[in-house]
Order: sequence, then structure tokens, then C-alpha cells
Amino acid sequence: MKTHRKVLTIPNLITGGRFLLTAVLMFLLMRPQTTGTALLALLVFILAACSDWVDGYLARRWESVTILGKLMDPLADKVLVATAMLMLIPLGRIPAWLVLVIIVREFVITGLRGVAASTGTVVAASFLGKLKSTSQYIGLGFLIFPEHLLSFLPIYSIGRCIMYVALVLTVWSGLDYFYKLRSIFVEER
Repeated sequence: MKTHRKVLTIPNLITGGRFLLTAVLMFLLMRPQTTGTALLALLVFILAACSDWVDGYLARRWESVTILGKLMDPLADKVLVATAMLMLIPLGRIPAWLVLVIIVREFVITGLRGVAASTGTVVAASFLGKLKSTSQYIGLGFLIFPEHLLSFLPIYSIGRCIMYVALVLTVWSGLDYFYKLRSIFVEER
């Protein structure tokens, strides 16, 4: 697939919109969690999470992959997930240690991918990485949902369980990246 120099593309605008939706999500999760506020936060989160799929699909379909998009799309994803997780800590819906492990993994893998890129090695997103992201989105969706609307279901317990699965996938996919890029760490003599 060819990378274009054009910056102002629909997929890039959608990615930019994800940053804006993340700011709105943060604002909504800082507010007292009424049913309306929580449902609006959930809607904003779902739109932002879906935009992750839409921008990539359109960029590939329209062959409008850009350097800016390659940089901003994964960054927007990480900012969305990190923001949602961080805002859910004071609400008591997710343990801080779990958030820390996931965020640290993202920093480490982003750095690792940068080192790989500097050696000319391109690291495409793996199926495991996509599964990790999907599980994070689903788990966070459960944790944002206003629990009292479905009081017969342990919504937050389900969300936390999914986030524990996401944690395992996060660590596993991180180790997978290290394994795939192990040659970068071995100096040839």
C-alpha cells in the first residue's frame, strides 16, 4: 500500500475527531455520574472506539494512508484508552495497578517500535494486538456503563474481568513484540 503525503484526508480527520471525543469523554467522566452523564459518556466512548476501526478501514479502502495517519492513529487509540482508564480509577471501577501496567506496556512498545523503525524494521499490528485493543474497548465500555440501569447484572464486575483478560493480552502481545524484534537487541560483531 502506498503512503501519501496529503495530510487532510477523511481518515485523518476521523482520527483527529477521536482526540476531541477523548476530551469530551474526560469531561463527562469528571462530572457527577448521573444516568444521563454516564450514558452520554458511554456513547462518546463507543463513537471514539468505533472511529478507530473506521479511519483505518477508509484509509486502506481509499488508499489514503498518510505518514501523519500512521503516527496519529495509534496515538489517538492510546490516548483514548489511557484517558478512560485513568478517569475510572477515582470512580472505583478499575484498579490503579492494572492501569499502570497497561500504560507502561504502551510506552515500552511504542519506544520499541520507534527503535525498530530507526533500523528500517516495520512492525505491523498483530492479531494479538488487535485482540488486546478490542478487549480493552469492551471492558472499558462495561465500566463506563451506568451500572444501576441493569442492576440484575454485575456490570462492573464483568467489565473488570474483561479488563483482566485485556491485561493478560496486553502483556502477552508486549512480549510477542519483544520476541519478534529480538534481533534489534543483539549486536552483530
